[in-house]
Amino acid sequence: MTILSVRGGRFSYRRIDATGSHTHTVLDGTELDVCAGARIALLGGNGSGKTTLMRLLVGLARLEAGTLELDGERVRDRRADRVRLRESVQMVFQEPDDQIFATTVRADVSFGPVNLGLGQKEVVRRVDEALAALAITDLADRIPHHLSFGQRKRVAIAGALAMRPRVLLLDEPTAGLDPLACDDLLAALDALQKTGTAIVMATHDVDLAWAWAEETLVLSQGELTRGPAHEVLQDSAILAAARLATPWGAAVSHRLGRTVLRPGEV
Repeated sequence: MTILSVRGGRFSYRRIDATGSHTHTVLDGTELDVCAGARIALLGGNGSGKTTLMRLLVGLARLEAGTLELDGERVRDRRADRVRLRESVQMVFQEPDDQIFATTVRADVSFGPVNLGLGQKEVVRRVDEALAALAITDLADRIPHHLSFGQRKRVAIAGALAMRPRVLLLDEPTAGLDPLACDDLLAALDALQKTGTAIVMATHDVDLAWAWAEETLVLSQGELTRGPAHEVLQDSAILAAARLATPWGAAVSHRLGRTVLRPGEV
């Protein structure tokens, strides 16, 4: 079942560098569907527009042309549609301080559910589940801005999980996390995905994409290439155009003459 769609999406912005001002095209007639339970890695070089695409999907930026659709209905620039989108789609930014503002971890994670108008028992249940999923229950009464970067990142993700989104957008979620914290996060995402939540993870880590994703989106010069992760991430032309390295699993698979080699396979 398709939850979120882009139809004929077009978006660009002005970028200034040492050589002057340039128009940077992020999307150019893009077609995209995000289905229930999808596990999607969004890849692209620096400045390719990964974060911009996610902001478009969550309604924080508007398409220049084309439409954003939720459950097959166009999302228009009106309050009812913005509320409908916010209840179904959540985004976690790369920098946790961009979305953490409450005086305690529990208060921050509870902000979204409270603003949905949920009863106290349901709010507490959701907050407790989100904190446990990210292994930060012991931080519930701490001041967020006194925590480490990795801890704050998990608080931000817990806030999104507490909303029980149908689509969860994550911008570089593992950046700044130690290996144990990464394992906790991926386990939480696996559990969430099994309930039907679609997860889109923007990352520079091609090895993580190879190991975790079922589908891969590669954004390069306004073009979005989509396909099964093990196929896209073995396509040297696609990777070279997007200035991406070959995942170790793809490289080993090629040497062994196999189609796919995932972690744990011999």
